[in-house]
Order: sequence, then C-alpha cells, then structure tokens
Amino acid sequence: MTAPRPGDDGRLPHTDGIPYGGDYNPEQWPEEVWDEDHRLFARAGIDTLTVGVFSWSLIQPAEDTYDFTVLDRVLDRAAAEGRRVCLATGTAALPPWLAKRHPEVNRTDFEGRRHRYGQRHNFCPSSPAYRRPATALAGRLAERHAGHPALLAWHVNNEYGGACYCDLCAEAFRTWLRERHGTLDALNDAWWTTFWSHRYTDWDQVEPPSALTEHWRGPDHTAFQGLTLDYHRFTTDALLGCFLAEKEAIRAHDPDTPVTTNFMGMFRPLDYHRWAPHLDFASWDSYPPLDAPPTAPALAHDLTRGLKGGAPFWLMEQTPSTTACRDVNPLRRPGELRLATLQAVAHGADAALYFQMRASRGACEKYHGAVIGHAGRADTRVFREVAELGEELRTLGGATLGARTPARTALLFDWDSWWALETSDGPSRLVRYQDTVHAYYRAAREAGADVDVVPVTADLTPYAVVLAPVLHMVKDDLPARLEAVAARGGTVLATFLSGRVDEHGRAFPTDVPGPLAPLTGIRIDEWDARREEVVNPVHLGGLTADARLVFELVQPRGAEPVGTYGADFYAGTPAVTRHRVGEGEAWYVATALDRPGVDHVVRRVLARHDLVGPYAGHRTVETATRVAPDGTRLLFLLNHASEPVRLTAHATATDLLTGEHVERDGPLTLGPLGVTVLRLQ
Repeated sequence: MTAPRPGDDGRLPHTDGIPYGGDYNPEQWPEEVWDEDHRLFARAGIDTLTVGVFSWSLIQPAEDTYDFTVLDRVLDRAAAEGRRVCLATGTAALPPWLAKRHPEVNRTDFEGRRHRYGQRHNFCPSSPAYRRPATALAGRLAERHAGHPALLAWHVNNEYGGACYCDLCAEAFRTWLRERHGTLDALNDAWWTTFWSHRYTDWDQVEPPSALTEHWRGPDHTAFQGLTLDYHRFTTDALLGCFLAEKEAIRAHDPDTPVTTNFMGMFRPLDYHRWAPHLDFASWDSYPPLDAPPTAPALAHDLTRGLKGGAPFWLMEQTPSTTACRDVNPLRRPGELRLATLQAVAHGADAALYFQMRASRGACEKYHGAVIGHAGRADTRVFREVAELGEELRTLGGATLGARTPARTALLFDWDSWWALETSDGPSRLVRYQDTVHAYYRAAREAGADVDVVPVTADLTPYAVVLAPVLHMVKDDLPARLEAVAARGGTVLATFLSGRVDEHGRAFPTDVPGPLAPLTGIRIDEWDARREEVVNPVHLGGLTADARLVFELVQPRGAEPVGTYGADFYAGTPAVTRHRVGEGEAWYVATALDRPGVDHVVRRVLARHDLVGPYAGHRTVETATRVAPDGTRLLFLLNHASEPVRLTAHATATDLLTGEHVERDGPLTLGPLGVTVLRLQ
C-alpha cells in the first residue's frame, strides 16, 4: 500500500454510500424543467449534483454586480430533494465583459497570437485582472454558501490546462526562475547556454520558449530542453497558484468542506504530483477512447489514487453513452457503462459522477451523452442502465468507502521524464512515454498484480517490485532508494532510455545509464534507433519477441544476459539483463519489446515474489483488491470480454452485488462484461 506523505493522505467528503450523479446545468433550462429533472433523478438513484461549473457570467454579469438568485434556488432545491452538491467556483471560463474590459486576461498562444474572447480555459494565469475577480468570486460563493445543507464539496475551476506566452507570463517566468536557480550563473549552467551563444547576462533577456523563440515544428522541438522543461514546471505552478488563491478565499469562510479540482488522468501539460499536496481529495474526468484497452483507464485511476498517498478519489466525470469532442464518437455498448464505473470503484473511486445530467440544447456539447436526453425520457436504454447501476451502488452501500489498495508492486510515473524524453532530439521521437509506461503497467495488471502508480519521490519501502519504465530523468536520491529496494530482496525493473539526464535535461557526464549503472550492472556506449517497421528479434529463453524503435548495445558489468538480440551487427549481445543486488535483483530491458516480450519479462519478475494472480491465465479478466477500514478484503473481478468466463474460485467469498455465496475451488462465472465484487472470508 502506498505510504501517505505528510499532509498528503487527503480527506474525502463524508457520505454513507458512493455519491452518484454528476454535472448539472439547470441554468440552461426553465424552472419547470427542474421539476422533471428531480423526478428522474429520484428514479435513477441520483443523489449528488455538480453545479456552477460554468456560471461566472450568470453570477457576475458585470464587474460590480453579483446575482446569486438562480444558484440559490438550485442549491435550495437540491437540499429540499435530499441531494448533495459539489459546488464549483465557475472560474474556468471568462465572462465576456471581463475580456472586453481587460484584454490582458486573454491568453497569448504558442505562436505568439493574443487571443480575443472565446472558448474556455481562455485566461492568462499570470494576469492580476483574472486572478482578482476569480478569487473574489470564489470568496463570495463561500461566504454565501458555507454551511448550506446541500454543500458536500468545493470544485475549484475545471480541468485546468493550457499555457500562456504573454508578457505577463514572461515576467512571472523570470521571477520563478530567480526563485528556482538563484543566480544567472546557475541558470546558464542548468540550461547549458554556452551552446549556440545563449549565455544570459540579465534576467530580462530570458524569453518563454515558443514558436517565436526556441521551438520549431511545434512544442516538442526545442533547441534548449532545460528552458522548455522549466516552462512546463512554471506553467504547472502558475495554474496551481490560481487554484490556491481560490482555495484560500474559500477557506476564509469555510474551513471544513473538502476542496478539489478535476484532473484529466495522464495529462501531459501539468505535473499533478506538484498539485497533490494542496488537494483535500483527488478527482478526475475519465474519457478514454472507447477502443482503448481497459488497462488505459485503469492506469489513470491508479495514477489518480497515487496522488494522495493511496487514498480514494472521486470519478468526477465520465460519459453515460458517448462523447462529442472527437471526430468520431462511438457509443458505449450495453453493459460498458456498468463495467467502466465498477472498474473505477475497483481502483479506488469513492464517487461515480457523470457529465452530463441533462443534454444541452446548443453549442459544442449538445450531442455529448447525458443521463437525460433532450426529450427528457426515462425509457431510453441509457437512462435504464444509469438507473440500474444506481440501484447496484445502493446495494454496495458504504462497503468500499475509504478502502485502500494493498499493492506490493509500484510503477513510477514522472512528468519530468515525460517532458524530457519527448522534447529531446534523439535517440528517437517515435518512443512515447505514455505508451511505454502503459505497456509495463498492462503486463503487471494482466498478470493479476495490484499496482500503485506513484511519483519518484514516493516511499518505496512497502513494495516488493518497482517498475521504472523510461525513467529518462533521474533526480535526487532516487538511485539510492532503488538500490535499497533490491538490497532488501525486492526487484527493480528499468528500461531503455532510462538514467539519461539530470533534473535540467543535461546528459550525465558518465556511462549510460548514469546513476542507475551500479544498480543495473551494465554499461551502454551506443544505441541504434530505427523506423518502426525495422524489427530485431530478441531471444528470451523459450520465447522470441519482436523489438523495435531503440536498440541499446549493452555491456554487462556484473549483470547476466536474460535475452539477446537476434539480428544486425550486435546479434548475440544482451537485450535484457538481470543483476544480483544484495538479496534482490535489478532488470534492464534495453529495447522496446512487443507485448508478449514485455509480458514475459514482467511475469518473471512478479513470479519471483509470488505476485502473479490466481486468474492471470484469463487475459480478459481484470482483478483489483481493496481493503476496507475495518480490514475487510474486497476482490473485484471484471470481465472485459463479450463472452462469459468460467473461473474456479480461489477463496470462499460472498458477492456483495448479488448476495450469492462462493465456495473455494467452486465454479465462478462472469457474464459478458460482467462484474463480481467478492467479500473474501
């Protein structure tokens, strides 16, 4: 189980069961429609509403005018109906009057264009003309609604994202750099500015990295990786500053109600680990492509759970049927909504909410899925599935609330490595951080291991296995902590392109893999990058796997070969190695193996610690374990196939959804897209 960091284990809103509902925008509809909405909410088991997400222009129609009439009625009506509210501050989209009166609140984009009013996420995070009214609005809302009987949680802004490159951000960036680096000499050294005559002699000479300065062919092509890395970090902190200002304004009037903002899973622009200590609880919006493997949302769930030291999170948004933002928006098939929702609960969600409760009639989300469609019917398939799921969640009650995941496998996820890898010129721009991380996560999950997805700063002592794919950047004392995992008997697995750069994106002045070399027992002098169609077979005992993209030429320095290349001038040299370290091992995979190859290596690592699950032979069956605060162990079995799966139960248990008793070694059948929640005895 992830060890909570001080002040980082979070506090969730108090509920007796899983909050169920989602984004509700009654201000888009006349009040007679509200009556029908609440009648349908009751039929669907909806007890929680997220309101006010985009209400700024309604609440504050002019700079000196606030009108809470509609929002007051929304909250009062929710309370009268026995429903709770997650109240948003409404600051994610500017009102038109603010952009007109203060044009500097509009963002300047990567190409240097100052935008006019439009869309959302359209504010400059460094603009006092944005921060002042946004903070004031949050404070006014808290002053008015703190203690309201419907209030369950505060929802600051919405899906923070995007960057600004205006003069205000440039000056704020320079201030941020002074605080980070201290002196120009330190900055010049960090960014290696003797290259291309870039040595700075005054802070005012520093410009944000954009299409007008250091970038070409888009945001991933930069002449100075250290500069671009720091701008990613600055943007994260600038937007975090907006969140903290609103949270502080709320806390001035409401010291107790939990505060969150909704994240977006594996969202590259923002380092959520830098935000995590400042959230009372984590939440995220799950919109995976519907053709993505089930381990894709599972990885994002586990990443979100890891933000608060393993504490449960809220699933703040998901679609009940279809999205609208993609070129093609497939429909969820019957049973997929139930499966996706219970998968979130299996991975630590203590709330299951939708976007949206009633479909909008206009604008870009009018065809986005909704619990209640434009016609307001209760006899649609989607509404029936939502209502049936609501009944199941009521049956589940509070059994999962506060439950933790007893994982002994950790996967390191690092935004700095992500940014550094994908903005690097060489060895290969075809290597994608998220894809490689997912490959190793999927292998562990499909082998039946519970996985904590944690930052590189996490306490690693609870784990038997630590997976560190493409750990491109290595910082601080991480090598020593990884060595300690192996020394006490654990296993560490690293991959190609790991241990390459320091925190500033500078190559280590030593053999690759840099500070990881003593742990891995190897030396790498050369690497070969090829197009995706070039395949080099890797022989792994009884398995031959395909390898692509990057082929590092490994020289063992204490490690033993486990797999070897089968082609090119380096045929017969190590592609996968294992190094004995103390009582444990360190594995290194020097190339991008195909799925069977990754599965083979990961299962060998997990098997050493008896972490391959009892249902690992069923690829479509996902397992996840949660341990309730009273010590009750819950095992979720999820069938991602459209055909039934017949299993042999590994333990005596009771299915919490049906009440049926399951005997150890007895038959256990999961229907198509079926889910069983077993209370183990």
